Amino acid sequence: MKKIQLKLANCYGIKKLERDFDFSNNGTYVIYAPNGVMKTSFAKTFKDLSLGLNSKDLIFPEIETIREINKENNTNLSKEEVFVVEPYNEDFNSEKISTLLVNKELKGRYDKIHLKIDEEKSGLLKELKNLSGFRDDIEEEISQAFTSEDDRLFDSLERVEKEVMDISEPVYSDISYKEIFNEKVLNFLMTKDFKEKIEQYIKKYDELIESSKYFKKGIFNHNNASVIAKSLVDNGFFKAQHSISLNTRESKNEIYTKEELEKVIDEEKNAILNNPDLVKVFEELDSKLKANKELRDFRDYLLNNPKILPELKNLDSFRQKLWVSYFKSQKDLYESFLKEYHSGKSELDKIIEQAKTEATHWMDVIDIFNERFSVPFKLSIKNQGDVILKRDVPSIAFIFKDSNGEVPVEKLNLLQVLSSGEKRALYILNIIFEVQARKEENQETLFIIDDIADSFDYKNKYAIVEYLKDISEETNFYQIILTHNFDFFRTVQSRFVPYDNCLMVEKTTEELKIVKADYIKNPFKYWMNHLDDDKKLIASIPFVRNLIEYTKDTNDDDFLKLTSLLHVKSNSDSIFKSDLQNIYKSIFPNLSLTLIGKDEKVINLIFNLADTCLTATVGINLENKILLSIAIRLVAEKFILSKITDKSEIVGKQTRKLFERFRNEFNKDNFEQENIKILEQVNLMTPENIHFNSFMYEPILDMSDDHLKNLYNEVKKLK
Repeated sequence: MKKIQLKLANCYGIKKLERDFDFSNNGTYVIYAPNGVMKTSFAKTFKDLSLGLNSKDLIFPEIETIREINKENNTNLSKEEVFVVEPYNEDFNSEKISTLLVNKELKGRYDKIHLKIDEEKSGLLKELKNLSGFRDDIEEEISQAFTSEDDRLFDSLERVEKEVMDISEPVYSDISYKEIFNEKVLNFLMTKDFKEKIEQYIKKYDELIESSKYFKKGIFNHNNASVIAKSLVDNGFFKAQHSISLNTRESKNEIYTKEELEKVIDEEKNAILNNPDLVKVFEELDSKLKANKELRDFRDYLLNNPKILPELKNLDSFRQKLWVSYFKSQKDLYESFLKEYHSGKSELDKIIEQAKTEATHWMDVIDIFNERFSVPFKLSIKNQGDVILKRDVPSIAFIFKDSNGEVPVEKLNLLQVLSSGEKRALYILNIIFEVQARKEENQETLFIIDDIADSFDYKNKYAIVEYLKDISEETNFYQIILTHNFDFFRTVQSRFVPYDNCLMVEKTTEELKIVKADYIKNPFKYWMNHLDDDKKLIASIPFVRNLIEYTKDTNDDDFLKLTSLLHVKSNSDSIFKSDLQNIYKSIFPNLSLTLIGKDEKVINLIFNLADTCLTATVGINLENKILLSIAIRLVAEKFILSKITDKSEIVGKQTRKLFERFRNEFNKDNFEQENIKILEQVNLMTPENIHFNSFMYEPILDMSDDHLKNLYNEVKKLK
C-alpha cells in the first residue's frame, strides 16, 4: 500500500474531493480541517468502506455518489485494510481481543486436542437430542441438572460415570424429556394442588407395592421388574433353558419362559396401576390437567406412561434419572467421549497452567495502557485460563487507586466515578487491542484517525500522540490523522509527521482541496518575511502591539497608535501605511521593509481587505480570521459611537464598555433589540481573536471562517 488514490463525490456533504496520498517515504499524513469542513464526512466514508456499506449524501440521497479508493496498482482498497478510529464510541469493543490472549503454539496444541473431544461430544449430543426431544442449549440443560451451573458438561458426565457404566438397564430411555421439562408443565407441577394430589397418589402406590406378591417398596417395583425381564430376554436367559423363581409370601413361582415372566409382571403391574383407589386419585389429578393444550398433551403422555407418576414428586431427581437413562442407552458413545476427554484432559490442564503464566500480547496491551495513560485505575487480566478452557471472552479486572490505596472494582461502579475523559481512556484501550491484533496478524492497514485526542487532558493527549507515533513506525501500517485542533496538528508534526505530509483543507462552493499546510511552526515569523502582503501586514498588528506592551509599556506612542487601529479612536482615521512601516522597523531593527502605497489610510485598507475575505476559500486562513475580527470590531464601534449620547474617551475594554453604554441607552427601544443581539455576538467572538500572542492563537484557528464572515456581514448592516 504505497499510494492511495482518492476520488469522492457527494459523500456526506463532500461535493468533490480528489487526492493522492503517497506513503512511499512516510506512512503518516495529518490533515487540519476546520469544524464543519470535511473531517467527519471523510471518516464516515472510510467507515462505510470498512463495514462493506455504500456511502451516500444524507441530505440529497438521490444524487449520484462516487467513492473510488484505490491502491497504487489500481486495485480497490479492501474493507479488511481499513480501520477508522472515531473520536469516541462508547459501544466499541474490538472483535480481535481474544486473538491476543494465548500464544499461537499453545493455542494450536489446545485446539488439536479439543477438536477430537468436540467430535466425540457432537456424536453423543446428537443422539441425546433425539432421545430427549430437547434441541436448544442441551449442554447447559445437562450441566444444570447435575451441577446447577451452565458450563460444566464435562463435570456432569464424569459425575455419573459409575452409574452409567454399571450393568443395569436404562429405565426411562423411552421417556421424552421435553414432554415434562417445559415451562407450562413445570409451572403446573410446582403448584400446591398438584403436589397434594401426587402425594396422595404416591402414598396409595406405596401401599399397593407393599402388599404386592412380588414387588417391594424402594427395592423392586414394576419398573425394575420390566427392566430385568428385558435384560434376561436380551441376553438369551430362557433360550439357555434357565428358569427363575419368584418368591411370594406363601410359595414359590417357578418361571421357565419369557412369556410366563412377562405375563406375571404385567398382571401384577396392572393390578397395582388399575387399582380402583389409585385410579380415583389419578382421576382427581386428571381434572387439573385440562387447562391448556400443553397440559392436555401432558395428561395424554401420563396415560401412556403411568410409570413416571411416582417420579414427579422429586423433579430434580427425576431429571437426573432421565439423563442417566439416555446416557445408558448410548453407552458406547458416552464411553468413547469420556475416554477421549480423559486422555486429553491432563494435557489440557498443562496447557492451561502454562497459558496462565505466559507473557501474552494481551499483557503487552495492558502494559501500554497502564504505563502511558494517567487514570485513577489500573488493569489486569481476570480470566486468562478460562478463555482457553471454556472459550470465554477475555475480561479485564479494574483496580481503583487513590491516596487511600488500591481496591478491586467492577466496571459499572468504576464508570460512575470517572470523568468523561477517563471514560474515553477505556475506548482507547479497545483501540490498542485492535491495533495490536492487526500487528500480530501482519494485516496491512490504513488507519483513519478522527480527532482521537479530543477532550483529553494534556498528559493523556501526549500519550495518544506517542502511540500514534508507534503506529507510524510499523511497516504494514499507514495513517491519515484528521483534526480540527491546531495545537494537536502542530504537536503531531513536531513529533513524527514530516512537514510535507502536513496538509490542510480548503473549501469552495464546488469542491474540497487538500493542500500543503502553512503556519505549522510559527505564523508570525512567516508573516514577518511576507509583510508586503497587506493581509499579513494587518494581521500582524495585534502581535506587534503585544511585543511593544511586553518590551515597553502601554503608554508608548507606537502602542497607542496600533491600539487606534484595533479600536475607534480620534486618530484612527489618520494612520497611514508609512506609520506601520516606521513602527515595525523600530521594533525589528533587522527587518528589511518597504511598503507600497505608504500614503494609504490603514483603516480603509482594513475594510477593503475584509471585503475580499468574504469570498476567500475556507481553510486555516489565520490572517483572514484576524483581519475579519478587527474589521468587525471597528465597524461595530463606529456604529455604537454614531448612536450613543455619551461619546467620552474610554480607557481599557473599549468595545465592552461602548456596548454597555449602547444597551443601557437603548434597552427599551424595540427597534434596537436586534442590533443589541448582533453586538453581543461581537463581544463574544472577537476579543480573543485580536488580543493574542504566539502561545494563544489556537481558538481562532479552530473557529470556522463562516462564523466570522456571517458576523461581518451582519455588523455592516447595522443602522
